[in-house]
Amino acid sequence: MTTRSLPTATPASQGVDAAGPLAFLDALEADPDIEPHSLMIMRHGRLVASGWWAPYTAERLHLVYSLSKSFTSTAAGFAVDEGLLDLDDPVLSYFPELDAEVTDPRSRAMLVRHVASMASGHEADTVDRAHALDPEDLVRGFLLLPPERDPGSVFAYNQCATFTLGAIVQRVTGQSLTGYLRPRLFDPIGIGEAAWLRDRSGRELGFSGLHVTTDAIARLGQLYLDRGMWQGRRVLPESWVARASRPWVATEGAAVNADWRQGYGLQFWASRHGYRGDGAYGQFCVVLPEHDAVIATTAATVEMQRMLELAWTHLLPAFGPEPLSGREAADAALAERLAGLALPPAPGKTTTGDRPPVVLGSGATTLEVDGDRMTLVRDGHRLELAAAQGGWSVAEGPVPTAVSGGWTDADTLEVEVLFLETPHRLALTGSLRAGTLEARWRTEPLHGRPLHAMGAPRRSV
Repeated sequence: MTTRSLPTATPASQGVDAAGPLAFLDALEADPDIEPHSLMIMRHGRLVASGWWAPYTAERLHLVYSLSKSFTSTAAGFAVDEGLLDLDDPVLSYFPELDAEVTDPRSRAMLVRHVASMASGHEADTVDRAHALDPEDLVRGFLLLPPERDPGSVFAYNQCATFTLGAIVQRVTGQSLTGYLRPRLFDPIGIGEAAWLRDRSGRELGFSGLHVTTDAIARLGQLYLDRGMWQGRRVLPESWVARASRPWVATEGAAVNADWRQGYGLQFWASRHGYRGDGAYGQFCVVLPEHDAVIATTAATVEMQRMLELAWTHLLPAFGPEPLSGREAADAALAERLAGLALPPAPGKTTTGDRPPVVLGSGATTLEVDGDRMTLVRDGHRLELAAAQGGWSVAEGPVPTAVSGGWTDADTLEVEVLFLETPHRLALTGSLRAGTLEARWRTEPLHGRPLHAMGAPRRSV
């Protein structure tokens, strides 16, 4: 499986003032509540800026959380085009085995377009209630929960709605989402490895759980920006791009932040500028038709509105109508800055050989420290961590990690552990004197996976 490099150009040649991206980088790094992982900017179909904050790298898969929904939407678009799926069909018609059980008239009236646009009629997310009703079949649990309102009348961000859309696609195609998308989307536009978490039934989640590179996010955005064309070839029907990217349901009463109040399409959000797919903690695919631009990011932050505000403030004014001349120095400065991005290491130093091996913590979570070797043990599963040597030390394997920190004094060990295929880092604080260990997430994982499963699933296609 190979990918073709995106066409590149200098910012100035595409009418982008490099001062804008530089200011955006400054603002991201100055904000204590934003941990950026990657940035790619496309303009006029050319990659004009890209960078990864080490130890994150370009080739690394990254969990994109609800940005997965936009890929599920794209799969639905292909299925509609192939006559396998109709947005005006009742959802229940795709699950005839549930027909006798699902008796509520609103549930029976729910159409595919309602779940695709987060307008199932439920007034709140149903995922926990549906899972409680049927842990083995989330579609069944969802359809057994009567909507409080008529389908199509109210917006509620609802994981089960997208899960059901993805389940329909997988049922009518007889394939996983990644399997179905591989020859239709991934290969035609040059997306390499992709991996999707599955539920107990074996279905890929659809609403979350996709692991892709930032490059894949940028490519999806460019495909939508070009209305389904990819470098002169039709890949996705233009009609689907138009349908998916326009607001189908109002969101003013359901969202607090300004860029979440602009309406919801078919698994895409309308924005004050353009539209976007997004995922928890700062995974963004922002499509800006008015600027002929795409912004792709991965990050770890709860301040997602603030990230967008910084983009609107610094990047939008940088998109000019014409190529810029005499900007070679500014372009070179931006390229140098992007090449040197790195997350700051944690303080502390690794232990020397005169300190005997110790075990910090007790019960379900312990940290074994032997010289500069550390092993995190949780619920009987062992995770070997690379030794921190003044920066970030990377350990590959099923769960790639990067470690920084060490002994901050004779008694205290402070270590930061990045789970490199996710937006998450775990802060470990141990006391030698007390033998204790505190482990806390900087951003809380949303899928409840154990530490030994905090990497991308390896059943990729």
